[in-house]
Amino acid sequence: MNDFVLELEELTDLVNRKLEKFFTAQCPQKHLLEAMRYSLLAGGKRIRPIIVLKFCEATCGELGRAMDLALAIEMLHTYSLIHDDLPVMDNDDLRRGRPTNHKVFGECTAVLAGDALQAAAFSTALRCAIPAIYKVWAVRYLADAAGEMGMCGGQELDTAADSDRSLDALTHINDLKTGALLRAAAVMGTLAGCGDPDQIEAAEKYGMALARAFQIRDDVLDITSSDETLGKSVGSDAVNGKPTYASLLGVEACEKLIRQETDAAKAALAGSFQNAEFLCKLADFLCERTY
Repeated sequence: MNDFVLELEELTDLVNRKLEKFFTAQCPQKHLLEAMRYSLLAGGKRIRPIIVLKFCEATCGELGRAMDLALAIEMLHTYSLIHDDLPVMDNDDLRRGRPTNHKVFGECTAVLAGDALQAAAFSTALRCAIPAIYKVWAVRYLADAAGEMGMCGGQELDTAADSDRSLDALTHINDLKTGALLRAAAVMGTLAGCGDPDQIEAAEKYGMALARAFQIRDDVLDITSSDETLGKSVGSDAVNGKPTYASLLGVEACEKLIRQETDAAKAALAGSFQNAEFLCKLADFLCERTY
């Protein structure tokens, strides 16, 4: 096992241990808390919180000061997955190798679990022990990434029956739906480290390019992998007639584009941070992933 994989596993375990401490109260609405924990602790790559932590470390030499922001972005990401799987959205039955939240807890509780996780995300982010001005910037960036000009806006365009299905439109949708939160992770980590404007700009560029490579890889895996390998239903976009990078460009062109965006992500970090080696290796790891 190489040093990068070992560190990635250690960071994943660290995030998981922190998340396990949430939503354990014994209360009349215990069923809701169980639904929240069911999806929050279902596994996953924890890429977004890890990006927050490592950008903080690359900015100031410490990663611990960004932990609350890292946990917050994973809560917000989890809320989006719960809602994305609902029958009114993508109507998926499988997520991270388990039945989706609404299949276990019902649609009403699943909606509320997502709502509560979003609220908890902002409450958790505001506990971050960093200078107030940087905290405000970080939380506002997270809110903007989640809202109508970010993730929710992208989801609206993605579900619109009469939306433009060109390559440019697809890229715009994914820049909002997937890219906004990955950009936020990079920028929030940089802000937690009290980064300067040049570092913030570099973090945004990294997050944007990484998100594009990530989404294109997802689209390729959706037609080349299996439910068992990915832990979620594959082929649903094709069934629903939704265009993807793979359907519009073909797998070979997608592979070239993934490498191009990955190289752009790595290039964005050059000269801006103390040590960006892990973040560069993370980009390569995600570029080559099979799950």
